[in-house]
Amino acid sequence: MAVSAGIDGGTPGEVLNAWARIRKNLRESAGARLFEQWLKPIELGDSDDFATVRLTLPSAFTANWVRNHYADRLLQEFRHAVPAIRTVSIEVRSATAPVRVVAEEKAEPTKIAAAPADRPALDSRLTFDRFVADPSNRVALNAARALAEPGTPRFSPLFLHSGTGLGKTHLMHAIGHAYLAAVPEARVILMSAERFMFEFVAAIRANDTHGFKNRLRSSDLLMIDDLHFISGKKPTQDEFFHTINELTAAGKRLVITADRHPHGLDDVEARIVSRLSMGLVADIKTPNADLRRALLDHRLSELPDVHVPEDVLDLLAHKITGSLREVEGGLNRLVAYAQLTGEAINLDFAQATLGDVLRGGTKRITIDEIQRAVSVHFDLKPVDLVSARRAVVVARPRQIAMYLAKRLTTRSLPEIGRKFGGRDHSTVIHAVRRIEELRGSDHEIDGAVKALIRQLEG
Repeated sequence: MAVSAGIDGGTPGEVLNAWARIRKNLRESAGARLFEQWLKPIELGDSDDFATVRLTLPSAFTANWVRNHYADRLLQEFRHAVPAIRTVSIEVRSATAPVRVVAEEKAEPTKIAAAPADRPALDSRLTFDRFVADPSNRVALNAARALAEPGTPRFSPLFLHSGTGLGKTHLMHAIGHAYLAAVPEARVILMSAERFMFEFVAAIRANDTHGFKNRLRSSDLLMIDDLHFISGKKPTQDEFFHTINELTAAGKRLVITADRHPHGLDDVEARIVSRLSMGLVADIKTPNADLRRALLDHRLSELPDVHVPEDVLDLLAHKITGSLREVEGGLNRLVAYAQLTGEAINLDFAQATLGDVLRGGTKRITIDEIQRAVSVHFDLKPVDLVSARRAVVVARPRQIAMYLAKRLTTRSLPEIGRKFGGRDHSTVIHAVRRIEELRGSDHEIDGAVKALIRQLEG
């Protein structure tokens, strides 16, 4: 029986034709390499619900990647091709343990009125359990936990600020998860400041500002991400100010994030800054190597079938010095490439796969600097490291210096060999492998290598 696309969804033929066109668009826009690695494995699955499109992938890892990067795009493409489609479901091709990730259709701008109980689109991965804490973020974490507790809030608003990718949004989602778990009937709204502005303007055009105001001000927990985006937008700031006043006066919970302290926000009205400062302002500082390594260990514990050597984890923690999001992204990329190529993860594979990601923003270290540092550490003369002496007191530091040259510089094996008295590249390979073995069994050697790395990387 024919199914009306205008009411119940698209017919199987319409969806199949749409998918063929969408795949072609994705190939052209994403480029051959990205398409082959991530998008080509997508297959169109069967669905009993003609308003839902099921897309399947071979693993949870690839399904998560597509969800994170292409869920909204896929929904938009299908909705454009077959307007009656309401959702796109991204699943793992497994009959026993399907992972269902759904990209829901976004509300039309003119339909501002809220459902009986708002349910924000919280990321299931961003919970307190998955947040890795250390002194750089502990105040922000404890404040977030406190605000998520039921009962009268101890403070409100909570203002979280930090650079990009350090955990603000993670804590915001975690607050939402925890508060809804404690108070299931609560009205919770999470939106970006940009979305706040868009919906407010849409409400004005639809002559429904009352519905917009009522929706936000009747929430029990309102969370606004990236407040700095409303800088200079006076009408939006006026509405935001009154929303803050209403919520705080009613004892409701309010969480705001931005990339700087309230007093550092450009073109944001002083009265808003004053209101935000009346609550708790908590910053998240730039993470150190220990926190980056702890994050990697935590994420790796969630991948029981994946083995990443200790020296590779150390490399990621020390070389990717930007945001925690970049550190996690480096690990994800490494694991994905290993799965796609079938290669084992080791130092050479990591350096070849991540390339400029590892070198970007880090201090450029030379072999001469390494030789000087190793000589001082082991009380040798620099000339000893390039000499023909084979005594252990010289040979072992020389192997450590070669290992560090391979790990901390972009020099090729032959180039490293030439810098150590004209030695063959096979000698460098042997030195690297020997030190890797000793780091796992000799605490003194491992400690010396770690100390030298810290010293050289500053």
